[in-house]
Amino acid sequence: MRVGKLTNEQLDRLILEKLKHKRSEVVMASGIGVDCTAVDIGDRLTVLSCDPITAAQTRIGSLSVNVCCNDAAASGAEPIGLMVTLLLPPTVTEQEISDLMDELIEAADNANVDVIGGHTEITHAVSRIVTCTTVIAKEGKNGIISPRGMREGDSLIMTKHAGLEGANILADEIPHINEILTEEEIAEAHSFAAKTNVVKEGMYAADHGATAMHDATEGGVLGACWELADASGCGLTIFRNSIAVHPVTAKLSAAVGIDPLRLISSGCMLIACPDGEAMAQGLRSIGVAAFIIGRAGGEGVRFDDGTPIEPPDADEIYKVIK
Repeated sequence: MRVGKLTNEQLDRLILEKLKHKRSEVVMASGIGVDCTAVDIGDRLTVLSCDPITAAQTRIGSLSVNVCCNDAAASGAEPIGLMVTLLLPPTVTEQEISDLMDELIEAADNANVDVIGGHTEITHAVSRIVTCTTVIAKEGKNGIISPRGMREGDSLIMTKHAGLEGANILADEIPHINEILTEEEIAEAHSFAAKTNVVKEGMYAADHGATAMHDATEGGVLGACWELADASGCGLTIFRNSIAVHPVTAKLSAAVGIDPLRLISSGCMLIACPDGEAMAQGLRSIGVAAFIIGRAGGEGVRFDDGTPIEPPDADEIYKVIK
């Protein structure tokens, strides 16, 4: 099978269709484009989500924290704690483990979450460091924001720019990177790792009228758009020229022949809401770049020139990382 996430068809047929939902406490269960579950265990819902980091070789600690907290934020939930599993190859050194944990704890501090447990193991099953992190979060004051909530007429907002996480990873992975980017551009790509957290915009949007949110991970911005439309059962028109792509990401993508709009994009949040201008202006007022990139309605998922947008396939990063 190809490297990367299962296709949505495979995920549904091989995994999701087999899940049983018998407990009344589970009020939001897994689905295509639905990255969190919500469990009612008291006065406020508990939100949980888990994510691995498998492609990155550097800044793994910060990505492990941010990618997982992002899923909670996309549900309008405040992250509280993290359970972290570390699978480490036999070649790992004690210094590498210590450095990974230092970075992970620093990122957790910055995200205002505690690392509350997990598992650490040296294993021949991996050839590079793999992390899997589970976030525990609490329901926001306006309840759970489901990716199924986008409605016809809603505007679609995108924060920051496409391919954030992918450009950061590729700047490490491409052997001849100095032939593609200048030293300043490589440093710029590496700086994207610090922008992969979307808790700030998620919490703001949840308090200011968001109907649905989805963070753009594997499959990039276009994959996330398709998943959000599919989850909501609503058509979506995307304004191609409104999708922000950083010049460094564009240059890097062109050099290796990949589409930055389908490149892993943790740090980029999609927000559906009735008043796109007000949401975008509000996000900018708290220091988050925001752009209106689409409108819900009609049939299917397509660009504004009518070109259909296909369901997400393997992320573009796997054309470079074998």
